[in-house]
Amino acid sequence: MNMNIVKEKIKLHKCYLIVIIIMLIIIIIMGISLLFLENNNFINPYEVKVSPNDNFLFLGDSITDFYPLEEYYDNLPVVNSGIAGNKTTDILSDMQTRVYQYNPTKVFLLIGTNDLDSNANDIVNTTFNNIKEIVREIKENRSNATIYVESVYPVNSNIENNSVNNRTNKKIKALNKKISNYCDGKNCNYINLYDNLTDEETNLKEEYTEDGLHLNSLGYVVITRELLPYLNE
Repeated sequence: MNMNIVKEKIKLHKCYLIVIIIMLIIIIIMGISLLFLENNNFINPYEVKVSPNDNFLFLGDSITDFYPLEEYYDNLPVVNSGIAGNKTTDILSDMQTRVYQYNPTKVFLLIGTNDLDSNANDIVNTTFNNIKEIVREIKENRSNATIYVESVYPVNSNIENNSVNNRTNKKIKALNKKISNYCDGKNCNYINLYDNLTDEETNLKEEYTEDGLHLNSLGYVVITRELLPYLNE
C-alpha cells in the first residue's frame, strides 16, 4: 500500500478520535451543568394553563415588590402590585389602583409584616381585621377573583445588621393562626409558606435572606415552588 495513503488514513483516524473526544467532553459538561441547575436553581415543573382573560395579581409590600416575577413566571400573565414599606392600611386606601384596575382572576396577598413592626398592644388583631377587610372588598368588587392569602413570612433577628426591628415571630405566628382560621376556602384560601422558610428554631433561614426580613434569590425559589401549583387551580 502506498505510504502516503497510509499516512492520510492515520491522520483521518486521529481527526475522528479528536472529534469524538471533544463531543464526549461537551456531553459531560452539559450533564454537569444540568445537574447543577436542577439542584441550585428554579426549574418550573408545571405547565400552567391560562385563559385570555387571566391576570395573576401579587399584592403586598417590599417582599412582593422585590419579587422578580418575570424570572419565575415567564410568559404567564402576572402583575406585581407590591410597594415597599406598605402596610395593610396603604392597600385599603388604594384598592382601585392596586387591585381593581387589573381585573385579576387570582390574587396572592402577602401583607402585614410592616404592621407588626409596631409595638401597639392590639397590633395583631388590628392587622388581621385589615386583612379581612382587604379580602372582603376584593370579593365585593371583583367577585370572580380567587383570593389566596399567604402567611406572613418569618424573620431572623440573629443576622448581623438585620432589618427586623420590632417584628417578632411570636406576633407573626399569632397573625398567621388568625388568617388560617379565617380562610376557609370561601372567604379566601390560606397558603402556609411560613413553615417552608424556617430553620430549626423557627427563624427565617439564613440561606434565604440577607437582612433577616427580605428574601434573596434562593428564598424566592422556595416560595415559587410552593405557589406555582395554585396558578393551575
